[in-house]
Amino acid sequence: MRTGHEGTGPGAVTPDGCAVELYARLPVGDEPDVIAAAVPAGAHILELGSGAGRVTHPLLERGFTVTAVDESADMLARVRGARTICGPIETLDLGETFDVVMLASFLVHAGDEEVRRKLLRTCVRHVAEGGCVLIQREGANYHTDVPRERVDPSGFTVRILSADPVGDGVNSVRAEYVFPDAVWTQTFLARPLTEEQFESALEEVGLVVDAYLTPDGIWVRAVPGA
Repeated sequence: MRTGHEGTGPGAVTPDGCAVELYARLPVGDEPDVIAAAVPAGAHILELGSGAGRVTHPLLERGFTVTAVDESADMLARVRGARTICGPIETLDLGETFDVVMLASFLVHAGDEEVRRKLLRTCVRHVAEGGCVLIQREGANYHTDVPRERVDPSGFTVRILSADPVGDGVNSVRAEYVFPDAVWTQTFLARPLTEEQFESALEEVGLVVDAYLTPDGIWVRAVPGA
């Protein structure tokens, strides 16, 4: 297990604390609609950190071509209809470029700043000329509005139980997912980023914000800078 990351509950758990069975159950939200509205129809998307395909499958249904990357073979075994590549995102170098590179699941908030740089450099390395990078940020008060919970219409409850400082601007976040037949927890390290800090992190690797795609600023389209 990666330092600072832990997961409990039934089934396989990835090095960053993600339970495969949990992620296979989680319903998709409005992410595919946000993505489809922000990129050209039929674009080839490189999805970094696809997990079990929660967003992958709806994108395929909308006519996109998806190359799904994840470090967990157990996660990728749940993905259908997409080209899959198993390995760490930080060192990925496919020698090809894509219309869209997607870094979702708040990966840009990696606790280790060097890991974040490597993730973003992977995005830059794989985006085609004229293409874009889609990034999912944490929402406002993600680390301060705790504890909190949300009951999903599909019948499970997700709770953010705590976000405790562990030094150097990083918090240890503990989440709990309660289903009628099972409970999973995940503990992970995350670095809160103000909008200014986020944009500075992008600029460091040669990206600039093209548009904030949602009113809450969670989804962002970035492009290589001039």
